[in-house]
Amino acid sequence: MRVVPLLLLATTLVLSACKPSTPAEDPAGPTAPAPASGPAPATDAGNGMAIRETTAEIPTLAVDTVDGGRFDLSAHRGKWVVVNFWATWCAPCLKEMPELSALDAMREDVQVVGLAYEDITPADMQAFLKEHPVVYPIAIIDVMAPPADFATPRGLPTTYLIAPDGKVAKAFAGPVTAHDLETLIASSAKPG
Repeated sequence: MRVVPLLLLATTLVLSACKPSTPAEDPAGPTAPAPASGPAPATDAGNGMAIRETTAEIPTLAVDTVDGGRFDLSAHRGKWVVVNFWATWCAPCLKEMPELSALDAMREDVQVVGLAYEDITPADMQAFLKEHPVVYPIAIIDVMAPPADFATPRGLPTTYLIAPDGKVAKAFAGPVTAHDLETLIASSAKPG
């Protein structure tokens, strides 16, 4: 029976979700590629949470969404993509959802995808989304087999900003605001 390990995982995630939001500092800069082989190094998110950005230089992600669609990260090259790991029971996650939805709706160059990192049925998720609607696609992620090219979240929310070239521009541990994301996008667009 997996009740005890799942309870331990849920408790760890709930406690981790209470940490403040700070973008992960990448000493090589926001556009430096990760090594092509092996996992990317862990970075300190500024709040004691070390996160590994991705396991691939250009991460892949293809998931079925709860609305019956399919989200494929590679189909969004040329846009900024916000990959947001979250859960329905995570208060900081719920707080950031309206901002992420507004960002997705207002900017044609930004696509948000929500990855529900919890054990929930599609029907329960659809009912939840009627109470907490968003304009971006939502997929339910298996907590025992999360997407291979992204680090297993050590806390929720965990967010990745993927640049138009498909590389991770920044990883965030904890809540993120639309302002945080827009500031990073604007600074990345300026000539170096």
